[in-house]
Amino acid sequence: MNKSTNIMLVGVGGQGTILASDILALLGMKLGYDVKKAEVHGMSQRGGSVISHVRWGSEVFSPVIARGEADVLVAFEKMEAVRYIENLRSSGMALINDHTISPITVSAGGAEYPDDQSIHSALAQVTEKAYWVKGIEIAEGLGSARTANVVILGALSGLLDLEPGVWLDVIEKSVPSKFMELNRKAFDAGRKALQ
Repeated sequence: MNKSTNIMLVGVGGQGTILASDILALLGMKLGYDVKKAEVHGMSQRGGSVISHVRWGSEVFSPVIARGEADVLVAFEKMEAVRYIENLRSSGMALINDHTISPITVSAGGAEYPDDQSIHSALAQVTEKAYWVKGIEIAEGLGSARTANVVILGALSGLLDLEPGVWLDVIEKSVPSKFMELNRKAFDAGRKALQ
């Protein structure tokens, strides 16, 4: 890989976006790349957006992905995918957790959450490569909704065509050992979800 690979992760506070970006950064280092990472999570504790930039390459100078330069957009909530889709390059791919978390403005009645058709249409204007995974449903089926971020990483591993064992080594170093078996199942389920 001569050029950098730019992966932007977006979600809502509490979805594990930061842990997922940490895992991706460690994965890039394990693969031998220069890695840079940056994140924005100002109001995340109050249900606000969380954005992480992860860049891999032979030499990476800046951790921030310029607008329209993300190769991959990983969205842990589907409205967040729409909110940040302009960061994806036209040849890039989007991986979206098919899950809704209504913002406070919607819950309070001041705004309306877009329907699925509007969301799909907004994404289609930027990329033909949008992949959907029911991360929360899969994670709940395994016994813990908290592993949805690892379900999504499992799906991403298939899209990036990287050896699962390398991912699992990094995940093992990133989660408490007592939860590793559950996270392994979540990763495998996510990987299978896109096959």
